[in-house]
Amino acid sequence: MSRAPRRIPLVNLSHYRSGNSEERARFVRVFGEALQEFGFVSVEGHGIEDGLIRRTYADVEAFFRQGDAVKHRYHVPEFGGQRGYTPFGREHAKNRTVGDLKEFWHVGRDLPEGHPRRPSTAAHNVWPEEVPSFRTHTLALFNALDDAASVMLQAIAEYFGIARNTFSDMAEDGTSVLRVIHYPPLKDKFVPGAVRAAEHEDINLITLLCEGTASGLEILTRDGEWIPVDTLRGQIVVDSGDMLSRITNGVIPATTHRVVNPPSLAEDNTRYSMPFFVHPYPECVLAPLPGTVTPDKPGEPPITADAFLKQRLREIGLIK
Repeated sequence: MSRAPRRIPLVNLSHYRSGNSEERARFVRVFGEALQEFGFVSVEGHGIEDGLIRRTYADVEAFFRQGDAVKHRYHVPEFGGQRGYTPFGREHAKNRTVGDLKEFWHVGRDLPEGHPRRPSTAAHNVWPEEVPSFRTHTLALFNALDDAASVMLQAIAEYFGIARNTFSDMAEDGTSVLRVIHYPPLKDKFVPGAVRAAEHEDINLITLLCEGTASGLEILTRDGEWIPVDTLRGQIVVDSGDMLSRITNGVIPATTHRVVNPPSLAEDNTRYSMPFFVHPYPECVLAPLPGTVTPDKPGEPPITADAFLKQRLREIGLIK
């Protein structure tokens, strides 16, 4: 008898936001255990309006239908890929030299002039004039995902039995980005040795991934098995990144994942996805929680979120 495919757990965020004490406690336990075991968990009841996701995808598709000459006008190399357009094949996974088969756009948090957490060299958003509603919809989605992420970070803190705002305070005014990704059909874009997104771990605290428009996402389990993860309509997939793993001293892993190429010509179609990468504010110090440190596992040395981010951006080819 064949074994049923493993699936990541599913939780309902409304149980934590507005449930009774028993529902809240169960959410914290299942959410935390899922991240600890898989580094991934599916979330429904997240409060992100379905229509907003649909409208944003329509704008994203409208932008990526533009010709390369138009798209490249919004490529701002000095921002290190943190805002605007990043061309096809420019980003590669850590320890790889072949670029991923994708292009993307980043929308971030624009803090006002004079804000104490706004560096003088901070990147700022740019907007495609060819799609007038792009700004309105992507910023609305950014804010909705930012709110949901803050609640999830509070639940993770509760799972560790520490002050509820420990992680959400780190992300307050953080350098989070909404990435809208276009994976074109590969019949005209295939590069030998390349995949849509090579195996990698996310850099940040947590990632919230709105449902993609096609399958392809896979995660590597602790026992070395690749399993598919489908982001279904009405659900968001949440995964933990390197920064959270560093802070929790590996109790919560940064799980390796990838987006594989279509398995056949019949399935070689366009794929869009919209991950929201939750980052701390630049000066936030990433150091292991005292309760996770042991003589055998002292943890990584402290480093600021900004220094860690720049180190990783160099490793994936977005900054020199």
